[in-house]
Amino acid sequence: MRRILATLAIAASALVVGVTPALAITKNFVPDLDHPFVGLVAFYDEAGEFSHRCSGSLLTDRVFLTAGHCTDGVASARVWFQQDAGAEFNGTIDPTTGYPDTCAPDPANCRTSDELYNYGFDNFAGFPNHRDVGLVILDAPFDPGEFASLAGDGTLTDLATARGTKDVTFTVSGYGVTYRDPVHFVSFRSRLMAKSTLVNLLSALNDGYNLQTNGNGDVRGGTCGGDSGGPVFYSASSNRIVAVTSFGLNAWCRGTDFAYRTDRDAVIDWILGTVPASEADDIVID
Repeated sequence: MRRILATLAIAASALVVGVTPALAITKNFVPDLDHPFVGLVAFYDEAGEFSHRCSGSLLTDRVFLTAGHCTDGVASARVWFQQDAGAEFNGTIDPTTGYPDTCAPDPANCRTSDELYNYGFDNFAGFPNHRDVGLVILDAPFDPGEFASLAGDGTLTDLATARGTKDVTFTVSGYGVTYRDPVHFVSFRSRLMAKSTLVNLLSALNDGYNLQTNGNGDVRGGTCGGDSGGPVFYSASSNRIVAVTSFGLNAWCRGTDFAYRTDRDAVIDWILGTVPASEADDIVID
């Protein structure tokens, strides 16, 4: 099973600067100006060296939700909340935002963290319950004016039947790769969003733990590298998170995407029990 899983292209599998990424919002995307609480997060090792980037969402002014494979094995993080947080990246740095190395020259829209948590992600051990949820607790609060909420336990359960999957639409958001094939590679490092439709919740790859969606077709889009940890919203017009982007089945971002479900009591309880008590009281579950 681990050998099979090793071939899965992790949707957020950390996008390393200057290195071909594993698996952003693809196809029919639009700039995401609707979710100011979604941020671009860079992670660093013990020496402070850049490791990889992901996406994520603020549940409160200090609690940033992302994927477990994003927070796994790293020591610190920095989050930018500008919609175009890395759009001017020149191969070394974005001179406007400081991504990926500093919050200067726009510290008002950037926060640091050395408090990271992983729900238990360990190289897909236990798949399909690979526990792909992570938390970044910001050193200082950031208030974008609104926050994401968590869907309550079993929100997606009624969609598990074939009848329930019909025409169910989600919104995905993130800062990842926008287009990739063996010849081309496009990454705006900007917050983009797209619609995606439900495929399955109960197959062997999902089994109640993952959400499988498809971004192929008119007015739809999917996820890719650097989107890992980004939110999947349901209903599509809401700020309610039902899952975080986790992995894909190939490196070319062909539109079949998998997200780890957060609408489960076990995940919700872990989040509420991990964050500072004062922050737990501010997390909205609906």
